[in-house]
Amino acid sequence: MTDATPSKPATIGRRKEDALIALVRAVAKAEILPRFRRLEAGDIRAKTAPDDLVTEADLAAEAAISAGAREIFPEATVVGEEAAAADPSLLAAVDRGLTVIVDPVDGTWNFANGLALFGVILAVAFEGETLFGLLYDPLLDDWVVARKGGGAWFGRPGEAPVRLSVSPPRSEPEMTGFLPLFLFADERRAAAAAAMVRLGRVTSLRCSCHEYRLLAQGRCDFVVNAHLQVWDHAAGVLAVQEAGGCAELLDGGSYDCRLTAGRLLVANAASSIEILRARFGAALEESS
Repeated sequence: MTDATPSKPATIGRRKEDALIALVRAVAKAEILPRFRRLEAGDIRAKTAPDDLVTEADLAAEAAISAGAREIFPEATVVGEEAAAADPSLLAAVDRGLTVIVDPVDGTWNFANGLALFGVILAVAFEGETLFGLLYDPLLDDWVVARKGGGAWFGRPGEAPVRLSVSPPRSEPEMTGFLPLFLFADERRAAAAAAMVRLGRVTSLRCSCHEYRLLAQGRCDFVVNAHLQVWDHAAGVLAVQEAGGCAELLDGGSYDCRLTAGRLLVANAASSIEILRARFGAALEESS
């Protein structure tokens, strides 16, 4: 009797990579861009908080990407942000076999408020290890892709991809990066804000897609996050690692896209991680 447990694929293959990129581009053109700055009041709803939004673009894009991903990977489970919000048990699929993870409109608050800073994130993972990541900008129709062991690359239509590298390590006063202060617990927010002033420039784009793109392209030095939603981080962490950067949890553990709790430090170098841990450690520690 043969073992039915699927074996880990080394890669997903360039043909499937290209198919995923084409799928995301087509869905963005059909479902996301026509709704940008054209949403009616009834097209926007709050989920867990007044600024945690979902729009008709999120729902339509996720449905279309999920359907296309199932055609490309019939053997995979698709985990979309909005589907998981409706049924949290879907997250368990990330532990089992091949999974396609979708954030249909990352930066929904920006999108819903007419700010041109949002993206689509897609990752393919096998039992917690990300094999492929895509960070797509619908407005300019370009993307960052990363493949496990195969580097991180910037692409746009009709041009050869360009390999990406993170920035060199910098001194603490020169470091720039992203920290979403609004995601910190109320009692930790003041400490996090105070720690920010020792660094060069710390802000938030409210869009993991573009924060990770900038880090992988060497345009900034770090991303710090207090939440570990898989659709926000699986693709971006892989892109940074494949561009030569590092990712660790606050406690020193390795990032695994199955994790749902922890504090994530992603940076251009191990020395930068240590600066971030020393600077933000107390503010990031989880309440007992």
